[in-house]
Amino acid sequence: MKKAVMQLETLTCPSCMKKIEGALDKVEGVENVKVLFNASKAKVDFDEAKVSADELKEIVEKTGYQVQAVKTN
Repeated sequence: MKKAVMQLETLTCPSCMKKIEGALDKVEGVENVKVLFNASKAKVDFDEAKVSADELKEIVEKTGYQVQAVKTN
């Protein structure tokens, strides 16, 4: 299991947070998603055999939010 932390553009409302969590939660291979509103970060635990960090970034960007950086470990 890998972890990714995505630095997002500044989130302006709690519904933005729910929209991002909902989009990532639907992805096969994603085990856990936590979006931190005040820090504008998304923390994702995922199975890299099923989905990559780049694919997760694309999914967030397709919901209309810019990802400024992605760190994995």
